Amino acid sequence: MARLRTGQPVNTSLRKLAFFVAATVSGVSASSFAADNTTTKEDTITVSANAAADESAWGPSPTIAAKRSATATKTDTPIEKTPQSISVVTNEEMQIHQFQSVKEALGYTPGVTVSSRGASNTYDFVIIRGFSSVGLNQNNYLDGLKMQGDFYNDAVIDPYMLERVELMRGPTSVLYGKSSPGGIVSMVSKRPTTEPLHEVQFKMGTDSLFQTGFDFSDALDDDGVYSYRLTGVARSGNEQQQGAESQRYAIAPSFSWRPDDKTNFTFLSYFQNEPETGYYGWLPKEGTVEPLPGGGHLPTDFNEGATNNSYSRNQKMVGYSFEHGFNDTFTVRQNLRFAEMKVDQQSAYGTGLCNNSMNAFNVYCQAMSPEQQAHYLGRGTVVDKERLQNFSVDTQLQSNFATGAVEHTLLTGVDYSRMRNDISALFGNAPPLDLNNLPPMEPVDFGEAVPYQMNESEQTGLYVQDQAEWDKWVLTLGGRYDWSKQATTVRSDNGYIERNDKQFTWRGGVNYLFDNGISPYISYSQSFEPNAFSLYSTPRVAYEPSKGEQYEAGVKYVPKDMPVVITGAVYQLTKSDTLMTDPTNAYNQVPAGEVRARGVELEAKAALNANINVTASYTYTDAEYTKDTTLQGNTPAQVPEHMASLWGDYTFNDGVLSGLTLGTGGRFIGSSYGDPANTFKVGSAAVLDAVVKYDLGRFGLNGSSIAVNVNNLLDREYVASCFETYGCFWGAERQVVATATFRF
Repeated sequence: MARLRTGQPVNTSLRKLAFFVAATVSGVSASSFAADNTTTKEDTITVSANAAADESAWGPSPTIAAKRSATATKTDTPIEKTPQSISVVTNEEMQIHQFQSVKEALGYTPGVTVSSRGASNTYDFVIIRGFSSVGLNQNNYLDGLKMQGDFYNDAVIDPYMLERVELMRGPTSVLYGKSSPGGIVSMVSKRPTTEPLHEVQFKMGTDSLFQTGFDFSDALDDDGVYSYRLTGVARSGNEQQQGAESQRYAIAPSFSWRPDDKTNFTFLSYFQNEPETGYYGWLPKEGTVEPLPGGGHLPTDFNEGATNNSYSRNQKMVGYSFEHGFNDTFTVRQNLRFAEMKVDQQSAYGTGLCNNSMNAFNVYCQAMSPEQQAHYLGRGTVVDKERLQNFSVDTQLQSNFATGAVEHTLLTGVDYSRMRNDISALFGNAPPLDLNNLPPMEPVDFGEAVPYQMNESEQTGLYVQDQAEWDKWVLTLGGRYDWSKQATTVRSDNGYIERNDKQFTWRGGVNYLFDNGISPYISYSQSFEPNAFSLYSTPRVAYEPSKGEQYEAGVKYVPKDMPVVITGAVYQLTKSDTLMTDPTNAYNQVPAGEVRARGVELEAKAALNANINVTASYTYTDAEYTKDTTLQGNTPAQVPEHMASLWGDYTFNDGVLSGLTLGTGGRFIGSSYGDPANTFKVGSAAVLDAVVKYDLGRFGLNGSSIAVNVNNLLDREYVASCFETYGCFWGAERQVVATATFRF
């Protein structure tokens, strides 16, 4: 089956501070106040500074409207000074929604398609501004370093372990090297605190969901020099599809050493075992988007796999984040991580109706009559065992100085990464299924995996960036030079192919800061991304990388005295040197294609007052193959032209309902083409979500709560997306999850 600085969490005093400051201007996060709603007369609220000024780009935000980020600059930068689009999903927002995956956490964010695999959470694969990564691997980062994946081997982080999830839209190679032009998903781990934190959480939900989580943190000495954090989660449940289940056990020990206010060393680790990752299959357009040949549709819990399907993943990550300020001018930072990931699977999956071209070499399908082929579902099989090791290190020097009236934040750095994935695999076919008379699930003989491929990659990058401020102007200018290597050993004949590339990318942008918080900007940015190899052609071919460039203009509204962030952007993003069919040989490819996306994105996050939180977004995407031998003029699959979302929650802070939070919202996914040839469309869908939450502070359990979240409230049955005629995905059915969180 092809796969198409740390900061301390907000303590109680800071949360009271956030409420005090924001309430003065009639704006505060409702849930932040609710957590401290039982403050007694003896409690003292100390005001020392604006809460937003205490926010760190690597730590928690006092409200749902985060005002700082490091993803777009690798420095602690206010969002209004960043010349590209960025969205931040804070831990507070994640607590309200109780997302089950990182991609779900981005469901209310503009510019990103999170439904590309329907109800499946096996991977956090998303499409950003119409683009996905080569090989359909994830383009995700954790604590500033890429979680490099390969083949079926991609790391997944549980959202309970995270402080924030960020989405940067547009090319990012100037800071990160090889990358998809659409953007990146950046996650920040929970870090040790010097204030005591003791949390235990329990969940129960539909599909036999059971989950337990814990989060403990504190200083180990009176001066707070040493501190720790231990976060863990265990979850099991059935999948929407019959016969499929998921299990996850994760723990993340971390430890901080802060000998003074200029030095911070934090050890970070993450260990996760998933005996079962859940359903990951393909359904045909017949029976999902369109009726079956015999009429009707496939049930939304249909599983085309086998009873002995299995899909396990084990991942281990160990590293650190280090920062030291020599003086007011120079600060050095280094992020380092070693990761090992293992995948073991045997899967049967759908390959479309037997008369589909995907089944041209399926011996079961070819033995059938044309009449049978029209209603039998062909199936492929894969047995796959992988062991991936990845080492990454990023060293930075930040220099703060002035030249006359111009203030500079100069960042210079070098990063290095190395990945090696050893793959054993075997591909085959399983007996087809009669879609007009669905049979019970049965076991399949998968065979044994054999040595298949060794994939390797290596990247070294040198980069420099200057954030220059003069009066109300901010100029961000950066450049990077990369040495990139991709190599594959084909185990069947020990054939070896390698490609080495050198690439320069740059970015420039200008922001103007009005006193009222409005900041218009313009920017230009570039990216590059290695293309896939042609491994089974004669001769084998290593194609040159694809390249991306983007022009963007926008405006941001981030008032200093209110927890509000409103952004809008228009852009044109072009990816060139994409692979297309060779006009002289239909069985070959050449890197001469081009895909262009133009769009508009709007987003608002606001704590309107002490009771109300609101988020809203709108996305318009016009994507097109502008150069291609067979697809020119078409729209890429799985890219809706329109998407939108709206969410609001209200917390009662007095009266008999004090502590109660009610929230509801919806997500709209517009129609999209179901295949690159644009032969059919997937219809639009609107899904409603809701939450009822009660703070237990009035019972003496400060910080504790109980909640019920309902996703897809009306149980809307819909197809989330299709990437081909044989690859469609049902959207998630109604899910009801009860959560009890206790702090002590």
